Amino acid sequence: MARFSIPEGKVYEADGTSIRQLLEILHLKKAIGAKVDGRLVDCDKVFTEDTEFIPVFPNSEEGLGLLRHSTAHLMAHAVLRLWPEAKFGIGPSIKDGFYYDIRFPKPISDEDLPKIESEMRKIAQEKIPLVREEHTKEQARELFLKLGEDLKVEMIDNLEGDILSTYREGDFIDFCRGPHVPHTGCCKFFRLLSLAGAYWHGDEKNEMLTRIYGTAFGSEEELKEYLRRMEEAKARDHRKLGKELDLFSVHPEGPGFPFFHPKGMVIMNNLTSFWRKEHTKRGYVEIKTPMILDRSLWLRSGHWDHYKENMYFTEIDETPFAVKPMNCPGGILVYNSAIRSYRELPLRMAELGFVHRHERSGALHGLMRVRAFTQDDAHIYCTPDQIKDEIKAIMELDRYFYQDVFGFKYYVELSTRPENSMGDPKLWDLAEQRLKEALEETGTKYRLNPGDGAFYGPKIDFHLEDCIGRTWQCGTIQLDFQMPEKFDMTYIGNDGAEHRPVMLHRTVLGSLERFMGILIENYAGAFPYWLAPVQVKLLQVSSEFAGYTEELAKKFRDAGIRIEVDSRDEKLGKKIRDAQMQKIPYMLVIGAREAEEGTVAVRDRSKGDLGSMTFEGFLDHLKSEFDPL
Repeated sequence: MARFSIPEGKVYEADGTSIRQLLEILHLKKAIGAKVDGRLVDCDKVFTEDTEFIPVFPNSEEGLGLLRHSTAHLMAHAVLRLWPEAKFGIGPSIKDGFYYDIRFPKPISDEDLPKIESEMRKIAQEKIPLVREEHTKEQARELFLKLGEDLKVEMIDNLEGDILSTYREGDFIDFCRGPHVPHTGCCKFFRLLSLAGAYWHGDEKNEMLTRIYGTAFGSEEELKEYLRRMEEAKARDHRKLGKELDLFSVHPEGPGFPFFHPKGMVIMNNLTSFWRKEHTKRGYVEIKTPMILDRSLWLRSGHWDHYKENMYFTEIDETPFAVKPMNCPGGILVYNSAIRSYRELPLRMAELGFVHRHERSGALHGLMRVRAFTQDDAHIYCTPDQIKDEIKAIMELDRYFYQDVFGFKYYVELSTRPENSMGDPKLWDLAEQRLKEALEETGTKYRLNPGDGAFYGPKIDFHLEDCIGRTWQCGTIQLDFQMPEKFDMTYIGNDGAEHRPVMLHRTVLGSLERFMGILIENYAGAFPYWLAPVQVKLLQVSSEFAGYTEELAKKFRDAGIRIEVDSRDEKLGKKIRDAQMQKIPYMLVIGAREAEEGTVAVRDRSKGDLGSMTFEGFLDHLKSEFDPL
């Protein structure tokens, strides 16, 4: 007789009982699945041996994934009822939701989404079981061939293994590994979000399918909160604000290559000035390496084998060259340009390197996903016994940038050796151990991300959380024993012999373009005073006060304050509203009283009217503003 135990320590006999039956026996009405011996399993699994049973609820991370995958099937089922000739590609759960790629008999639009949702609710109310069935590969192929599902047949043909699984949901059947919720009634709280075009297998040479995005949650409250955050995110969209605030633009003549306008360059220049100041304080030296380098360098570094599909190429004097996607090989050439001594180490070389990486046109997204960007790189060359101290110093630098200056919460992730790694596994083990020790010795909590390291070394990644709860991966620390071997890097030790340095790759902001996009959305365009493209706007009530206004403008410019003058023949209320829309930190009203008394009437964009101040008094007020520059 098989027995199962639950976390409370109780043990039950359940020979021949399925998960679906067990959830009913235990009155776990809110459970949508289960883990058996630590593994998420299908509801039709039958107990045949002693196991540990843990119910899965929709408010857990695993439960949400299960719920969203099943809701993708629910959506496909609804589509089939509405468009019986539709054919189906893939429909996975993703972060915050799910999608399904579908070939429709005729194009659909956003106006069709409520109709699909309505049909989904009808199917959910029917509480149709999701039943797993197993077939041989040939049986599965024959099944979907009869259904006319050529996309599914192609997927089956490309899979290995003799036994495949499907899930039947009434008159809808899907080729899928599962697991799934017990029945469609578990999928109650969902919303279809948008439509997009998606090439089959992500290949531009293949046909374009319609991708429907949606989301699902375990409760109505969670769904409403998510939709509220989605609306907030739309209002903060950096592409929309970038245009409204005249920061940057993207043009058909350069897809994926953003153009920065004067106000956007103010932000970018202030970011780089702050970056340089803090790196100089911490003993970094700055270098600059060429954008185009001989192909042989990329062959030697391993990028040719591991990253070629993301690179651009050219030819000079009939010799093949590559546009750099990363700065590290160029930095290594700088290191190897001289004989190095142990007295120079750790040698911290920083570079604001302009790199190019090929991205598919469908993946491009404002400043967040581009084909050319500035990487705030640094490569630290050190001895083995300096590794942990250098990692700790980088972590402290990251904390200062993220938390103290920009006010982000963040979490840390340790990514280990990937399948396509290069080099000695023993060196990989050592590198992973050093990163773990640095994290643990600093008391840093971290998540493990197995198999997601760079091809040349494990890494620590920093994920920032913005003001509406979204996370962004920015900084990274990669510990590399491989490149020093490949490039025969050495230093002369205190014993007079040659030794191999260790190399740390790291970024703080990551892509400056992407980080600027994150800041635009986090601040909703209302940048802190030190970053604001225009810090103060002078609102001239009428041309009668132009002389005093220009006198003040010169004083502000001489004091290094970024100002604009609004001398338009418009009402004061409109000038104030326009300055508010441009999210300028301070507005100074200049009228008859101010001109007569030699003062300014100060308005703060968030606090409103601050009263009358002299020029010197207002400068003293500005000194209270945080300014890391």
